[in-house]
Amino acid sequence: MSGGARLALCAWAATLMAACALLPLVDPATWILQAALLLAVQSAVGAAARRVPLARPLTIAAQALVTLVLLTLVFARQHALAGLVPGPQAFQHFADLLRQGGDDIARYAIPAPLESDGIRLMLVGGVLVIGLLVDTLAVTFRSAAPAGLPLLALYSVAAGLSEGGTDWLWFLIAAAGYLMLLLAEGRDRLSQWGRVFGGAPRTPGGEQAGVVAPVRTGRRIGAFALGIALVVPLALPAMDGGLLDSAGTGVGSGTGGGGTISAVNPLVSLRDSLNVDENRQVLSVETDTDDISDLYLRIVSLDDFDGTTWKPSKRNITAVPDGTFPTPIGLGPETRRTQTRTTISAADWYAQDWLPMPYPPSGVRIAGNWRYEPVGMTLVGDHGQNTRGLTYEVRSLNVQPTADQLAAAPQPPTALKREYTELPDSLPDVVSRVARQVTAGAANPYEQAVKLQEYFAINGGFEYDTQVKVGSGSQAIARFLEDKQGFCVHFSFAMAAMARSLGIPARVAVGFAPGSPQADGSVSVGLRDAHAWPEVYFEGVGWTRFEPTPTRGSTPSYTVTEVPGSSVPDPALPSRNSQAEPSAAPSESESCSAQDKRLDACASESAAAAPVTGGNGPKWYAVLAWAAGGLAVLLVLLAPMLWRLRTRTVRLGAHGRTEADAGPHTLAVWQELTDTAWDFGITPEESQTPRKAAARIIRLGHLDPTAAAAVHRVADAVEQVLYAPRPRLTAGLTEDVHRASAGLRATVSRGTRLRALVAPRSTVRVAWAVSARWAGLRERAAAARPTLRKASGQQG
Repeated sequence: MSGGARLALCAWAATLMAACALLPLVDPATWILQAALLLAVQSAVGAAARRVPLARPLTIAAQALVTLVLLTLVFARQHALAGLVPGPQAFQHFADLLRQGGDDIARYAIPAPLESDGIRLMLVGGVLVIGLLVDTLAVTFRSAAPAGLPLLALYSVAAGLSEGGTDWLWFLIAAAGYLMLLLAEGRDRLSQWGRVFGGAPRTPGGEQAGVVAPVRTGRRIGAFALGIALVVPLALPAMDGGLLDSAGTGVGSGTGGGGTISAVNPLVSLRDSLNVDENRQVLSVETDTDDISDLYLRIVSLDDFDGTTWKPSKRNITAVPDGTFPTPIGLGPETRRTQTRTTISAADWYAQDWLPMPYPPSGVRIAGNWRYEPVGMTLVGDHGQNTRGLTYEVRSLNVQPTADQLAAAPQPPTALKREYTELPDSLPDVVSRVARQVTAGAANPYEQAVKLQEYFAINGGFEYDTQVKVGSGSQAIARFLEDKQGFCVHFSFAMAAMARSLGIPARVAVGFAPGSPQADGSVSVGLRDAHAWPEVYFEGVGWTRFEPTPTRGSTPSYTVTEVPGSSVPDPALPSRNSQAEPSAAPSESESCSAQDKRLDACASESAAAAPVTGGNGPKWYAVLAWAAGGLAVLLVLLAPMLWRLRTRTVRLGAHGRTEADAGPHTLAVWQELTDTAWDFGITPEESQTPRKAAARIIRLGHLDPTAAAAVHRVADAVEQVLYAPRPRLTAGLTEDVHRASAGLRATVSRGTRLRALVAPRSTVRVAWAVSARWAGLRERAAAARPTLRKASGQQG
């Protein structure tokens, strides 16, 4: 083997050995085999180009071109010419994959699932780019020492992200690869580097000195570069969140085939949401429950308390269960519960990675890429999925324990209690001391939790104030207990920490408090409904909501001790899928064991098989008939939209300029405005004056000042033509209707906007008009019958 080929082989091996430091970041690690194969092809092309020989720039260009073709073949062959030649579509696909990989890095904890093509492209493509740099420097330009810089970059990224205890092993492997590359460069090149770094050889003269100096100098070069490799990761800035979270907090990442998640703290924008000037609608909720006071929409639970703040633990995620979700942890069959069905529509600007749902959910119907976190019973978006403009349906359990059941709850499982009562040593003693003082005389954990709730919400002298900063550091809760001013974050954090100090399992939930009922029966949830509340665990009931924040949300009925409750269970009330006994683990399906779920070995539902067709296709006239039928059905479906567009054009179109035209034009514009509001869900009230009707549209439509002023101008014009002695035309009414329509469109969900376009409610006027005309025809026909009868009698 020639010296160039030997050096190329060492460059290939050194790159792979440094890439091994990335192995702990992704599971499974099979990507390294694919990277090794592609890197070998890249190195072989470089060796062949140098043997021709080609000029150095042409050699690098050939390797870069082959690298691009290889990546296209593996990741974008369906978007390339002949599966090899990349074009605009292939490059767009690469951009989409890189964007997807960036989203996955922010979402997944270590180890991330390899099923993400974006992460796989980042890994394989990154190794190929580093390999090209190493080969260019070490082989094409015969400078092995500078080739340590890209290897250093590769190892430093891996070392900065890895949180395992075997980092030293990957360091040794990468170091060995770099030293091998240095020693393989050759005696002459190493001798030149040796005189720079190590000075003259100590052995005077002779061939022996020429042999010893390169070896000794190579060691010094290696020690120098490896020292940098050790120091650089320590100097890198800390990176938090998702795959970039190296803190290692939480309950462990696990090795489930579904991957893991490490959520960013959802409290970052909660205070800002509570202080917004305009309470924009976030969610529109329709539910079949009669009492919406308990309709809290929970996003995620915070169960990891480090003394500074509460945050979500890193958890395993799996596929969303088909059908009914497992029974919530700790919920026993003797606890009363009813099932509730809720339809939620998110605003098109609300992009939340976690799905707001009533707790505990028992089933979800939703489109898109979502994953299920079984411990918190939450759904998290996958591959960039979020709630923007989505409409989904949630089946949930309305758990209704009695005070007696909670007071008689047995001790929770040891593992659960240990996890959810953990407190950091930095927590000030005043927290546990105040907790003991407040709960003095309580006979059980339930009474302790109720006393804590009453302390914050009723008799502790606390004030609700959203202007107070969230605070940080171990003294934040102590300052809150002293100042007694804060908002939901302070109250929920403090109560959960105090409950844990008493040995009561507790965590904090973040989401939305019950919203405001609307005229159409829905519930509007706005930014100011953002909320945080504590959840306390009771065996036989599960995680139970408490409300310590004064003037916010609703106090649970089971925490009002004055209200009597029956502890006699009704066996007809529990849901059918309840377990016979309280369980601390999710139930298993009949076809998939817990072990299979951990290994992600549960088979998904297979797609329906495609029908097999014969060789003879349908006749042309059959195709034409089907096309005509499809067109007719399409026209029928689009008829309401087409009629509505035509009506709007006529009402707002050209009109006369005389005073006689003022009345018809203004009334047509007003009817168009009220019909537009009707299409967006605001039913017209024919008995109201134009001024009151305008105020109602503005109030129910949550219109901004510009749109509201436009509605008032149209209403004023209507009153003018109705009551003025000489009605006159008002300019700009058409533009005002467009402004009002835009304001209404901006405050509703995407589903409501789609219905207003495709199936507008105001098209019922067509049915009314047809009915009125039919009734008129019948009346005229009935009036004509005596005349015909009389005429017939005279002729006889």
